Formats: sequence, structure tokens, C-alpha cells
Amino acid sequence: MARCIRLDMECAATCYATAQLMSLGSSYAIQVCSVCADVCEACAAECGKHSNEHCQECAEICKQCADACRKMLVS
Repeated sequence: MARCIRLDMECAATCYATAQLMSLGSSYAIQVCSVCADVCEACAAECGKHSNEHCQECAEICKQCADACRKMLVS
């Protein structure tokens, strides 16, 4: 469970940084968006291992975030 919690915190920090850079129109936003997708996928995989309802919800949201980031990379 410790890895799950750590990845949750890393995911939140990465998502926040990505949103900030995107709102600034940063030339680095796309690169950070790629990292964000990777972190969200790792978080989803880890949270998905746990049967707790909040872990399953977190896994689903992380998958959605990773998908959104991947879509931004190709648009």
C-alpha cells in the first residue's frame, strides 16, 4: 500500500505541474504531459491491485488522465 500512496502523491504533483505549464503556454508542456501520462498509468496499475473502493476509483481516474494526456500528445 505504501507504493500506492507514494504514486498517488507523485501523480497529483505531476498533474498539477502539467496543468500549470499548459496554462502558461510553456514550450515544455507537451514533454511534461508525456511524463504525466506515464506516471498516471503507473499509478492506475498500482491502485488497481487493491480492492479498496477508493483505490479502484483512483485507478479509474488515473487511467482517464493518462488517456487525456496521450490524446494531447497526438493533437
